[in-house]
Amino acid sequence: MDLKTLLDTPPWDWPTDAGKTFLKLLTDRRAKASDRQIAAELAGDSAVIDDDLAGALLAIVCNAGEPEELRARAAISFGPALEDADLGEFEDPDEVPITERTFHNIQDSLRKLFLDTSTPQEVRRRILEASVRAPETWHQDAIAQAYSSGDHQWMLTAVFAMGWVRGFDNQILAALESADSDIHYEAVHAAGNWELEAAWDHIVELLNDPDTPKPLLLAAIGAAGSIRPGEAGMILVDLADSDDDDIADAADEAMMMAEGASAFDEDDNEKEDKDSEWIN
Repeated sequence: MDLKTLLDTPPWDWPTDAGKTFLKLLTDRRAKASDRQIAAELAGDSAVIDDDLAGALLAIVCNAGEPEELRARAAISFGPALEDADLGEFEDPDEVPITERTFHNIQDSLRKLFLDTSTPQEVRRRILEASVRAPETWHQDAIAQAYSSGDHQWMLTAVFAMGWVRGFDNQILAALESADSDIHYEAVHAAGNWELEAAWDHIVELLNDPDTPKPLLLAAIGAAGSIRPGEAGMILVDLADSDDDDIADAADEAMMMAEGASAFDEDDNEKEDKDSEWIN
């Protein structure tokens, strides 16, 4: 199996034994470092991850004898599974790739490793970035400390995490003004995730500025549809005609989602009006 080819292959086209191959590489410390790195990256995909793969990834993250880069990669791979488990809440266990016991074991282990300051910084950063996809109470302090540290890498991790954990509106708005392109990008995503009204003017400026870098423009397109779905269509319609397929597709998708959200809001408002009339 050519692992490098799998990096560019959709998961639904992976061989049926892909998960077993990843597991074998993750548990074999004599395997090539590059192969183990790729296996750790791919093993977190919902197409293959299960309790066995999750256990192998966690063993790597917890093992101080493993290479730091591999531990960090294994940590961030937990993100999708943690998010799926948090959203599904195990109401239908078949819809969640890992068991509830494994989910809580991952959460507990990642929290302990993060709080242990002897854990390498890169591993701790990736632990925070993965674990916030299933938010817990300890994340508030962790994010606040990371953001106030003054360290660029920690601040970048913090702003990313603010897109998953509530309570950081002011910090997100401040990060929108950052001269650092990576922090700015994550702040736009976070503003869109939480539908921050106060970020609207900034998002519009990015959409109207022909010099906005493409990655930042794509993030702003998504944010516009979330923050003001009723107005997003008028602003995004020109971008939907872009010669750049990525930009055009992003604008089309944002417009469709905004239209659905706007219709939902209108239905809610009509229901509230009817309820008010009935009460009066």
